[in-house]
Amino acid sequence: MPWFSRKKSDDEPVDLNDRSPQLGIKYKDLQILGMLMAAGADIRQARHALYYLYFSTPEAAEAGANAARAAGYTCNVGEPIPERPDLWMLTCERPDVVLEPTNVITADDLFQGIADRHGGEFDGWEASAQP
Repeated sequence: MPWFSRKKSDDEPVDLNDRSPQLGIKYKDLQILGMLMAAGADIRQARHALYYLYFSTPEAAEAGANAARAAGYTCNVGEPIPERPDLWMLTCERPDVVLEPTNVITADDLFQGIADRHGGEFDGWEASAQP
């Protein structure tokens, strides 16, 4: 089953936040998985992954961190970034993430839900190519 199949015609732009009808995973996440596999990653092996969120107050960022910690992630609320002094960055990480599509969907739903509940933005994720 092809991961990138879609119903739109080939000349229509794809919204990277849309989900693949075959797997239910966002196209932007499929791109990351494709890059990792092109770099030789076996997505069935556990590896270190980082997730990035942004919040308008340090209190909201800490509330988001507490929710992610409850799900087993190590979190760090950073100072505002120079380009956006009105946003506090939250990074969440785990050393044991298996990047099979169902796990990517679960993490995406978790972090999008945290962002939505605390008025933040889930910016995305990255993972090491090697376990």
